[in-house]
Amino acid sequence: MLMTAQPDKNGHRGLLTCFTRGMRLRQICLVAADLRPAETALLDALGLEVAFRDPAIGQFGLRHGLYPVGDRLLEIVSPRTGDTTAGRYLERRGGDAGYMVILQTEDLAAARSRVEGAGIRIVTVAEGPGVTGLHLHPKDVGGALLSVDRAQPPDSWGWAGDDWRYHARGEVVTDLVGAEVAAADPDFVAERWSVVAGRPAHGRSIALDDATISFVPADARGDALSGMSLVAADRTRAGESLVVCGTRIDLV
Repeated sequence: MLMTAQPDKNGHRGLLTCFTRGMRLRQICLVAADLRPAETALLDALGLEVAFRDPAIGQFGLRHGLYPVGDRLLEIVSPRTGDTTAGRYLERRGGDAGYMVILQTEDLAAARSRVEGAGIRIVTVAEGPGVTGLHLHPKDVGGALLSVDRAQPPDSWGWAGDDWRYHARGEVVTDLVGAEVAAADPDFVAERWSVVAGRPAHGRSIALDDATISFVPADARGDALSGMSLVAADRTRAGESLVVCGTRIDLV
């Protein structure tokens, strides 16, 4: 059931109670000053391989790679020209960092209604083969860049081409089940993300269909995607952590 709330101290109108079916964590993006060493570190640590490089991303002054984990994707983007959003983000953070979270919904119209009703601006409506994404204004949600996307059919992912499943590996990690977002005001950011996800924030976490997003206080570097959780193929490795692209990766 959806319930409206009075505007908060920043003039935003949140949701006291919210729930929607079909909301997944589908992709996490990291940003690196230099793609090659960051990508090599990620692939070596997690036993992954490159599934796709979209040439169209060059028009935004970027290069990137996409790496499947089960039916979800990790991505690293890197600026190839000056004056890019990714480059400015690297400067603000003082180095490589977590960058973006992409949620997948079955009902994009309902998601759009929620975000617009809460005063969250849509920066871009991105279109790809069988996929549409609503990129949200970072000042309206906080924490990290956030997009909510719909794919048709739901088990496809047009951002990664049509052969990405062939490149899915499972020797080291088998699934992506959590994201951690650092924010100066984690309670406020958790509330804003709960509106987008259509799920209530319990404390500082939001339970999706098959993953959890948690919110923690940011350090001096500011808001960012600070961590992620992946399922280890070898369960004796559960509890291990490593850092790639300035982002903590926990094996569970």
